[in-house]
Amino acid sequence: MIAKSYFIFCLSALLFLSSCSTKKKVLTSGSRSSSGSVLTDASSARGKTFSGSRLDNYASLLNVSTKKLNAQLYSFIDDWMGIPHRMGGQTKSGVDCSGFVNLLYIEVYKGNLPRTSRDMEGIVKRKKPEKLEEGDLVFFSFGKKGIDHVGVYLHNNKFVHVSTRKGVIISDLTDSWYAKTFVDAGSPKI
Repeated sequence: MIAKSYFIFCLSALLFLSSCSTKKKVLTSGSRSSSGSVLTDASSARGKTFSGSRLDNYASLLNVSTKKLNAQLYSFIDDWMGIPHRMGGQTKSGVDCSGFVNLLYIEVYKGNLPRTSRDMEGIVKRKKPEKLEEGDLVFFSFGKKGIDHVGVYLHNNKFVHVSTRKGVIISDLTDSWYAKTFVDAGSPKI
């Protein structure tokens, strides 16, 4: 019984620490990427070397032509890459998932979104994952409270978001953690 309780405690702690709503700051600004490099935890990109221009690196990671990339979007992402997670933050000293998505939408798409991931999910035109396009929103639930994390879809199952451990990073929807916590996706009605 004690072993089962310990397992449940450890699993709960892991879920809490990996959710967008955790208050623990674990990545420092010293860990930030240098211009032109790409921070990713996507399994399809592990071990890849990115050595080209900024857009070439993103195109390589996403397996698309640079012509398919919104240069303003990737410039914004590059400026924020590696910025640490901070609950309620909306600055380069720390940002949370919905704060990052809000800032991205204001800068790149000239639109305002609700402040929380849960409220953002309420204003999207829902799409199936295979129909997602660059700029669509992807939503996750890491606990029992419904939507508690949001990211921006890029290409080929990749999305940018704010990880509590790694800061602003690109991840893959098909990686096991995100696949099992994925809830919804769609285009914001702005």
